[in-house]
Parts: sequence; structure tokens; C-alpha cells
Amino acid sequence: MINIIKKLLRNKNNQDQKYLSFKRIRENFEIDELFNSILKYSDTSEIRYVGGCVRKIINRETVDDIDLATNLKPDQVIECLNNNKIKFYETGINHGTITAVINKKKFEITSLRKDISTDGRHAKVKYSNNWLLDSSRRDFTINAIYSDIHGNLFDPFNGKDDLKNGKVIFIGDAEKRIKEDYLRILRYIRFFLNYSKQDHEASIKKTIRQNINGVINLSSERLIDELKKIVLSRGFFKLNKDEFCLEIILLIFPQLKNIGIFKYPNKFVINNYFSKDFIFLLSLMIIDETDNCDYFLYKFNLSNEAKNTIKFLKNIFSKPILSNTFSEKNLWKIYYFHGKKNLEDMVNFQIFRSKKIDTKLINLLETFSAQQQPVFPVRAKKLMEKYNLKENKNLGEKLKRIENIWVNNSFKISDKEIEEIVKN
Repeated sequence: MINIIKKLLRNKNNQDQKYLSFKRIRENFEIDELFNSILKYSDTSEIRYVGGCVRKIINRETVDDIDLATNLKPDQVIECLNNNKIKFYETGINHGTITAVINKKKFEITSLRKDISTDGRHAKVKYSNNWLLDSSRRDFTINAIYSDIHGNLFDPFNGKDDLKNGKVIFIGDAEKRIKEDYLRILRYIRFFLNYSKQDHEASIKKTIRQNINGVINLSSERLIDELKKIVLSRGFFKLNKDEFCLEIILLIFPQLKNIGIFKYPNKFVINNYFSKDFIFLLSLMIIDETDNCDYFLYKFNLSNEAKNTIKFLKNIFSKPILSNTFSEKNLWKIYYFHGKKNLEDMVNFQIFRSKKIDTKLINLLETFSAQQQPVFPVRAKKLMEKYNLKENKNLGEKLKRIENIWVNNSFKISDKEIEEIVKN
């Protein structure tokens, strides 16, 4: 009897915690206005949380984005938002998704639907008002859980139990689900690393291996986006210890040649990993002394900013490190010419890839974090006025010589040195 009472109390506490979590979501995301705009549209209109946000609430994770499902069609959703003066974007309207914006926070609202046909990348859909049909087209049971604004669940495939028991299970036939969208291979890897408490089923491994070639049909943007989610997830450190997950990742991204550095990370890496951005972490995995990095940048579409970061690090780490590379004087040069972000990435890169922690480098990081980037004090206009110079190529060359001496002399230069350069 005592055990039964304890179980009932535990279940009640879990329920109270769940409802409290949904209440916090309402407060943090100020979402009532959005729910009310849909619910008052008609006597039958409904809107529910769905997918990742519900999974994270149940699993007591941080919720960083909100996905919603509704039984209204996209044009009706637009009508609701217009009537309530809620900003929105028709970002994915071809697939039934409208993105609402409230207080600069974005909410994707997708109409219930069923797939009419798929090609492994995209699906032609038909809108529906049937919640079970909509859930049937989703990938995993743990992603097919819906909730109303108060936290009352609609869980047709027992995803909550699978989440509790650490089971990553495809809805229906796994091969059919994968062939509908080959990105689900990578999504399986991500969810397995983050939630599974079980071994891979032999049939799932076989199905994924048989369908791995379908991934080549996916856009580089979708592949990189999913890789980013894996790399920045809490389960990433399990990757090197799971032979099957590692095999699949390297089949899809063979350029991640250095991924093994995260198998036995040093303490600094463990403590600082999640404060680093994806591009920095990606750089660690693709930069070596070959053209591996260049091929990755050719194959996958990254922003110019990301490419510049990777190329900067490649220029340093694709060749042997010199004795003065991490001297304080050289790091000041890096800071001046390339900025604080690149300087920090460079030092962190060396620390991250080392088996042992280099306290000297950590101290240098702390030193530079409090420093301001040096500002070149000599201006062309002043030189022209003082020495009666004309604005031409010769002036530019003199300025460059002055700057180099200033940098090499720890950002100091005398008026006499400037005058000698100008007059020679």
C-alpha cells in the first residue's frame, strides 16, 4: 500500500511539474495572444504545441523554439493573424507553414496535413483536420506528441513512454519513413545520441545502411543544418563511442577527419564546448594538412563569414606550428590584423586539439579578453598636411611601412621614425 501511495504521489508531482513547465512557456514566450487568435476563429478551430518543444518540456530540457500545429488551413491562419494584428511571414506556405512573430519571437504554425507523394526530399501534402493523420506522417514517436496550452497531451503513439524509456522508434515502417525524407537518417542519429537508452535495432541499422545513398539528393543547406544540431547537442560526445552512429556520420560527412579529437576531450573542452559556435567546432574536425578543408567548403554552402573563419584557422593549422606562433607578441599582431574573435578562435583551437591542457594558453586567453584592439595612430591626411604629400600609391606604401614598424615595435613608433620613412 505504501509503495502504491508513493507511486501516486510521484506521478502527481510529475504532472504538477509538467503543467508548471507549460505555464512557464506561456509566460516566457507570451504565446496566449497567438493561441487565442486561432481558438476564437470558429467553434472547431484548434491549435497545439507539437514536436521538439513538447519533447523538451516532458524531458525537462530548455525550450528554445516553439512549433505549433492547427486544424486551420494556411489561408485561415493568415486571416486569424491579420484580424489580430499579429505579424507573420509566409516562409513555408507551400508546405502549410506560416511563421508568426510576437515580441521578436518566431512561432512556426503548420496546418494539419497528410503526404500525397514524396521524393526523398520534399512532400506534396493535402491539408486535413485530422490530428491522428498528421501525427502518422511524422518521423519518430517522441516527435508526435501534441499539447494544448495547458499541458494536456495528445500522444497517439505513446511517445511520452518511449521518451521515458529511452526508445527512438520510427512511426510505422522505418524504411518508408526514411524514403519519404532521407534527412531522417541524420535525425535518427541525433535523437539516438540524445535520448536512447537502448542498443540500435539490427533491422534499423540494416535499413539505414541500405538507404544511405539517398542522402546525396538532399541540399547542402539541410545537411549542414542537421549536422549543426548534432554537433551542438548534448549527445555529441557519445558519437565517437557509438560505432554505428560514427559510421553513418562519416559516410555522409567524410571530411570530418578529426572528429576523433572529441572522443577523449580534455577538461577545458568539456567545460567550454557549449560556449563555442558551430563553425569553430566544425573547423576542428575538417582542418588538416591536406586540401580536405577546401573540399568541404566547395561541397557545402556556408556563409562568407563562416568561410573566412575557417580559412583563417586553416592558414595557421594546416602547417606545422612554429615556436613563436603563440608568443604574446605574435598574438598581439593577430589581434590587431584579425580581431579578437579570430585571436580567441586560434588559441582555443590549439587548446581544444591538445590532449593536455596548456595553462599558458588559457592565461593568454584571459589576458587578451580584457584588452582593447590597438588602433593605428597615423592617418594619411595628417601626413599629407605635415609633409606636403600627395594622395597616391607612394603615400600608401609609406603608411604601410609605418604601420609594420609600429606593429613590430609593440605598437610604438617615434615621430623621428615616421619622418625618416616619409622622407626616404
